[in-house]
Amino acid sequence: MSETAVGQKTVEDETKRRRTFAIIAHPDAGKTTLTEKLLLYGGAIQLAGAVKARKNRKAATSDWMEMEKEKGISITSAALQFEYKNHVLNLLDTPGHEDFSEDTYRTLIAADTAVMVLDAGKGVEPQTIKLFKVCRDRGIPIVTFVNKMDRPTKVLFALLDEIEKVLGITAIPMVWPIGTGVDFSGVYNRVDKKIYTYDKTPGGSQKSAFQSSGIDDTSLDSMFEDWVLKQFREEVELVEDGIGSFSLEAFLESKITPVFFGSAVNNFGIQLFLDHFLEIAPPPLYFPLKNGDRLDPITTPFSGFVFKVQANMNKAHRDRIAFLRVCSGKFERGLNVNHGRLGKQVKLSSSFAFFGQDRNTVDEAYPGDIIGLVNPGTYSIGDVLASGKVPDLKPLPVFAPEIFATLSCVETGALKSFRKGIEQLAEEGILHLFTSQTVGGGLPVIGAMGQLQFEVFRRRLQDEYGAPTNINILPYQVSCWLLEEDLPKIPSGSNLVTDSIGRAALLFDSEWEKGYFQKKNPEIRLLDYPTQDVSELNQDY
Repeated sequence: MSETAVGQKTVEDETKRRRTFAIIAHPDAGKTTLTEKLLLYGGAIQLAGAVKARKNRKAATSDWMEMEKEKGISITSAALQFEYKNHVLNLLDTPGHEDFSEDTYRTLIAADTAVMVLDAGKGVEPQTIKLFKVCRDRGIPIVTFVNKMDRPTKVLFALLDEIEKVLGITAIPMVWPIGTGVDFSGVYNRVDKKIYTYDKTPGGSQKSAFQSSGIDDTSLDSMFEDWVLKQFREEVELVEDGIGSFSLEAFLESKITPVFFGSAVNNFGIQLFLDHFLEIAPPPLYFPLKNGDRLDPITTPFSGFVFKVQANMNKAHRDRIAFLRVCSGKFERGLNVNHGRLGKQVKLSSSFAFFGQDRNTVDEAYPGDIIGLVNPGTYSIGDVLASGKVPDLKPLPVFAPEIFATLSCVETGALKSFRKGIEQLAEEGILHLFTSQTVGGGLPVIGAMGQLQFEVFRRRLQDEYGAPTNINILPYQVSCWLLEEDLPKIPSGSNLVTDSIGRAALLFDSEWEKGYFQKKNPEIRLLDYPTQDVSELNQDY
């Protein structure tokens, strides 16, 4: 066998072992807790951490920023890799808070599957709908985990109906719970027709033991209240008779979502979910191109794209990291690649895999893997790197900010750190940085999707750069980018700003003011986002 053939076989085998997925949810549905428990059952950690910081309890592995540990929420996207049953799992833990939806959307594009976490008592919530739409638009298959079954829940059949009506996707239960709320104590697996019961562990920090038996096992009579068992058996009969079975083809085409029930905090149903997930989640076989075709990861030489840039993940290193999703071929440390945006070659000599805040040098990686590249300013979000011809990947989404503010440094002696911090944090893409002669009195202007982004930005400037900062909210709520040829047509006195890479935009107080401006200046084309094609202006995006 030739050397090339051996290499091809290695890439194919390693690609098929990968499962790259993101977890999406409305805030407080239990996304970070589920992440932690998947790591526990995957053998990546020995003791699950508390999501909210408590004395003598460590923070969640995926949360490395101090504010994340204090507030018990995910603010940044985290990449975590671990092995389970001869598979390599790349888990992308995304921010749940809607203020960070732009970071979440970009991270979803690096995933091949999404796990949608629902609160059993609240059902489908607004942020879940937004994230679901991104997955649907990208053709990403979605697995549903109904969490918090140990608390009061909706009627489960009504919840399945809600998933179908609100999200427009058929919900197929893969398991069915025994009891709900305080009576929740196990699930029935529709695949092997067995019942799995669970024991609570202290604080849910260790794996929960389980037993399995058939639905008609007489020993169940002594384990459950009569009414719980009777209701459960009646519900299973309705499920088996009235709800279709799982179809892998329909799942991969995003026509159905397999549904699992459990309690992440108590470890109920986690291992069963993880085992099923390995079987149904697709390996990273094809990645979408701009023209509608798909990139073959096995026969195409190495390529990947940067979906996230992060500064100061580890204060000991004080460096910036560009997170790259490998799309095709084999990555090898020291590889010379073509940089699509810069039009030149770069050497990938400093590469890492991350597990929360910890990093390890990576010598090789395969399609689906997430690697971190030390970024001296070479990489930006959306950059495509390739050892051969740079593929024309489908571009990452860009969102127009909805609130704006000026930044000013409180201490004159910290001005140098202040400027450095603004530049580096703006690279991460969670905020838009603008300069202007007319807006904000010449101070730096930042735009965000939500107020919490401003709080995080100010806190990080203080903690990571020693630059105490004042943030003053501006009255603008709408932004539109401009074509370069339209700049001479802009009326004097307009709220004109320039983004970090030199593209011009206008800020408006409201949608009404934007409409009035457009009516008065019909010859000026206003773009909702900077990469918008002019041909799209009269279309719904």
